[in-house]
Amino acid sequence: MQRLYTVLFLVAIMQPFMACENKKKPIEELLDRKGPISTTTEWINTKAAIRTLQDDIRRKPNNEKKKLMLALAYMQEARITGEHPHYYPLAQDLLDEVISSNPQDKNLLFEALVAKATVQLSLHQFEEALNTGMIALKIDSTTASLYGVFCDAYVELGDYPRAIEAADRMTSIRPDIRSYSRISYLREIHGDVPGAIEAMKEAILSGMPGLEQTAWARITLGGLYETIGQLNEAEMQYNMALAERPQYPFAIGSLGRLEAKKKNYVQAIELLKKASDIIPEFSFQQELASVYKVTGEKNKAKSMTEELLESLQEDQEAGHIVNLEIANIHLNITDDLDEAYSFAKKEYRKRPENIDVCKTMASIAYRKNNLEEAGKLIEKASRTNKQDAELISLKGFIAYKSGDQEMGLALMNKALQLDPFLDQTVVNEINGLTKNKLTVLHEK
Repeated sequence: MQRLYTVLFLVAIMQPFMACENKKKPIEELLDRKGPISTTTEWINTKAAIRTLQDDIRRKPNNEKKKLMLALAYMQEARITGEHPHYYPLAQDLLDEVISSNPQDKNLLFEALVAKATVQLSLHQFEEALNTGMIALKIDSTTASLYGVFCDAYVELGDYPRAIEAADRMTSIRPDIRSYSRISYLREIHGDVPGAIEAMKEAILSGMPGLEQTAWARITLGGLYETIGQLNEAEMQYNMALAERPQYPFAIGSLGRLEAKKKNYVQAIELLKKASDIIPEFSFQQELASVYKVTGEKNKAKSMTEELLESLQEDQEAGHIVNLEIANIHLNITDDLDEAYSFAKKEYRKRPENIDVCKTMASIAYRKNNLEEAGKLIEKASRTNKQDAELISLKGFIAYKSGDQEMGLALMNKALQLDPFLDQTVVNEINGLTKNKLTVLHEK
């Protein structure tokens, strides 16, 4: 299962956009929520708090502490509403104002730098986030949130040993929902799914029921169960998230993905549409386009994919680096391997050690029948022993077609045993290579 930004919970907030040339001042901007999330008590309280901060800043324009608080509020609002293009530029402007003022309160400066690094992570500007974090480190080396920045940046840059060091340091300072979630992800990356599940359960227990961060941790736990084919456990976690946070779009979207895996496509489409109507999250649209492709609704799949690519390209032009996301859409939905390679190569130049980037590059090379290149890339992608059924099956495909059929068959069988609900395109490739022998054996 792909997680957007997976790197979803690892970064406390995600995805920014562009600012208009004649935009209003940051303190004047607040969008009304739409749909079910507009009627909650949380929104009433959040709106009141933001309005108060805006009024305070209007009265005292040099109140840097209130600017930081407003920036953090915008960042959280972006996460809840999905209105990343609107809120992240506003938050970034406020944070830059605080930093450039060089406040005498060094703790205030430190918090602004950490928040800015978090926004940069959301922009997928990983080197920049790391550099901003290093500046903050000179002010304070004892605060847990800073090591969260380092952990996330190192993960995305493919420096997993340093990511582990940062996560361990973060947990030793403050064992909470943020640190446990990072421990969970690192365990998953290194093939310890039971350990990842255990750590994510600790993250949930350390969070407050009903808060968005806790709901997201529960969604991530469900995703871990999905990776090993335990769909009933995953469904239970998604429903629990909905019970604690009604109309939570990521829970609804995850339930839609489960229905697609179970081939209940009508229900899948209904749920994914419902999630998309609540917030403009691109992963819901991508899942929906994939379902339309599987069900043969080519016009709907094409229309949604074109809309999705146009939106992501605008993000790209505005500074949000989404090369990998665009590459995977071309690889898995449009089947345009040249476009997929063009975008994936850009990302590979930036972070050649990241296992997800290497996996995408290996898949493209395999589809282009460049088996030697695919073999080199799949070794880099699988070096952490991540128990990703799609990754393992891809490694099996490459081995099988490269002449090591025994190894290829063993890897494909392992993938089927790990996740009985593999994507249909992967299963079709296994069937084609093995003449249906492996899937028949597995079904027995």
